[in-house]
Amino acid sequence: MPQVLVILGRQGSGKGTQAALLAERYGVVHVSTGDMLRAAVEAGTELGLRAKAVMDAGDLVGDDIMIGIVDERLGDADIQARGVLLDGFPRTTAQADALAEIAGGTGADLAINLDVPIAEVTERMLARGRADDTAETIARRLELYEAETAPLLAWFEERGCLAVVDGLGAEDEVFARMAEVIDGL
Repeated sequence: MPQVLVILGRQGSGKGTQAALLAERYGVVHVSTGDMLRAAVEAGTELGLRAKAVMDAGDLVGDDIMIGIVDERLGDADIQARGVLLDGFPRTTAQADALAEIAGGTGADLAINLDVPIAEVTERMLARGRADDTAETIARRLELYEAETAPLLAWFEERGCLAVVDGLGAEDEVFARMAEVIDGL
């Protein structure tokens, strides 16, 4: 099992569901960006307090704070012992560069892109019925994701640690495809 595993994919691709299943199967610590931010804020760390101020102002937490929070979290004993599955980090090439510096090598032993077509994730998100999931807001979020993620996928591919997994099908079928990639390492 890789020590550092990254899961990537469009909103609505099933990343959260698959990440929970992978963490259970492989015993790694599943760490999402949101969880990291909330934990740092709750712990009252210097970075957590900086993140809280940014979030309270309604802004996105920048690379410098996110990198610092990830650096702190990756040093924790549970992750050192069991490895980590990162969900939502890195989301930019600057964050990927920082991960490589923090973890060594390419940063991630494996980055899996859970590939689900835009039309399908749009349909999935609209079906959730959340107030902020309108066709227009979904399209904007996916547009931003594509702009940020294309260079990130290329970053992992250039380092030989990117696997693309078909995210269409039943939850267990998708999980089997992901496990096959991991088990093949």
